[in-house]
Amino acid sequence: MSVSSHTDTHSTGVADSGRWSTKHIAVYALFVALAMVTSFIELPIFPAAPYLKYDPSGIVCLIAGFAFGPSAAVVVSVLGFVPHMFGDPWGSIMAIAVALALSVPASVIYKRWRTRKGATVGILAGAVIALAIAIVGNLLITPIYAHMTVAQVAAMIVPILLPFNLLKFAIHGVVTFLIYKPISDLLNRVR
Repeated sequence: MSVSSHTDTHSTGVADSGRWSTKHIAVYALFVALAMVTSFIELPIFPAAPYLKYDPSGIVCLIAGFAFGPSAAVVVSVLGFVPHMFGDPWGSIMAIAVALALSVPASVIYKRWRTRKGATVGILAGAVIALAIAIVGNLLITPIYAHMTVAQVAAMIVPILLPFNLLKFAIHGVVTFLIYKPISDLLNRVR
């Protein structure tokens, strides 16, 4: 009997039973890099507030969470925004909180219910939680760095913040729903 039943020659020493392997680390790093790159793509999507920018990094966080579970959602959501911490720490904190609130609940639900319906329910649940976090985050953090009062931010909730975030999460959800299956098939081939 062999001392090591491990056949992977490029291993981190941890059995490949859903834990860290060299391949998992490489794929997580790829998703983190993709989240970083997409976090710099900023598009105005809401004409009433062109200063609010949409970035597609939330899609990357959702796909990582669906493919590899909630731990991947956490890693990609947090590390994907690290470069922004140096130039915009308050905005980065809000972005990380919202990304976590969207991708972690969605991936937890999808992990237990791996169907299209599970993905839909996960995305919707994550969007509701992320919307609440976005609104609370704006009320708590925006006054600190935007030189606005809480009352001024609160006055923006219904006409600006709510529709912008609903549109943002709708884009994240629809795109994730449409592209996850082909990406999942590709990831399954390299596993």
